[in-house]
Amino acid sequence: MNSFAALATAVAAAAAVYAPAAAQEHEERRREMRHEAEGEMQRVEYLTSDALAAFPFSEAVRVGHMLFLSGQIGLDPATGELASGGIGPETRQTLESIGATLEKYGSSMDRVVKCTVMLADIAEWPAMNEVYATFFPGHKPARSAFGTSGLALGARVEIECWATVGMDPGSERR
Repeated sequence: MNSFAALATAVAAAAAVYAPAAAQEHEERRREMRHEAEGEMQRVEYLTSDALAAFPFSEAVRVGHMLFLSGQIGLDPATGELASGGIGPETRQTLESIGATLEKYGSSMDRVVKCTVMLADIAEWPAMNEVYATFFPGHKPARSAFGTSGLALGARVEIECWATVGMDPGSERR
């Protein structure tokens, strides 16, 4: 047998002995990693105030260092009615309500990283955007906006946001 054939035979013999153990070790580590990932995924908090407990959705959901808010419309908390005056006042009230919800669950407007804006009429986008921009003077979250065929309670605008929570406020802006 030449030296190459002897080496190939030795490698094959070693592989027959060590490969099952290595494969088993690899599978165990993969399983641990999957459990670690599942463990992270299991830390989900569904957050809802008593006032919204009857609705079939959470006010916010926290997963790790992320807070996902349900869409909000411009309801005046004092009256329970939509803010009067059209898209501008409704947008302002919506974003003030979002700010209050973020604060309630440990975040803030300066930690918002993504917003989705739904408009009853896409032609109102410029007026909505004028107010929206005043709420994000220092940073500009990623954003999507689209027109709909109608919103809950006849609202002109609905906005949902994602924000960071429970970490150093400057660490998400690297």
